[in-house]
Amino acid sequence: MRVDNTDLEGVFLITPKIYKDPRGYFYESFNKIKFEKIAKLKFDVVQDNQSSSTQGTLRGVHFQIHPYAQAKLVRVLVGEVYDVAVDLRRESNNYCRWTGVHLSAEKHNQLYIPEGFGHAFLVISSYAIVSYKVNNDYSPEHERCIRYDDPKLNIKWPTTDFKLSDKDSSGIFIDDQQNFF
Repeated sequence: MRVDNTDLEGVFLITPKIYKDPRGYFYESFNKIKFEKIAKLKFDVVQDNQSSSTQGTLRGVHFQIHPYAQAKLVRVLVGEVYDVAVDLRRESNNYCRWTGVHLSAEKHNQLYIPEGFGHAFLVISSYAIVSYKVNNDYSPEHERCIRYDDPKLNIKWPTTDFKLSDKDSSGIFIDDQQNFF
């Protein structure tokens, strides 16, 4: 497993070692001990989520506030997405900065997003299945959604033809939120 820093401190791109032969391939999609040693952080998985979406679906920017803030380890099982992490920690030097990476089933890569960050993704392929492990329980009362097109964030999406849920299309602008974390 290789762990690479992104341009946001604490957000990591993880690329597993793939073992291929004529029958197919094998890889460890998650190994807690190896991950924590390489990433130099603790990550206790309490829930594993999965979503399926068609091309153009944009989900996010989602996050949960304390005491239910979540770190996520995101991967794509089928297809490809453009995955975005947004630093929402007001005390951070990177507040409102974002990073985006392409995650795909073909590359088997994953993105680690720490607590204090928002998360969103846009489906690039005709169909995608996204799986993500989280380190805290889901709490509807603590869930928040910031607009995907908030001008303060200025996320550069690869396309502008989106399919949005009611929740995502009615997200709040970041300046209208109270302190998140």
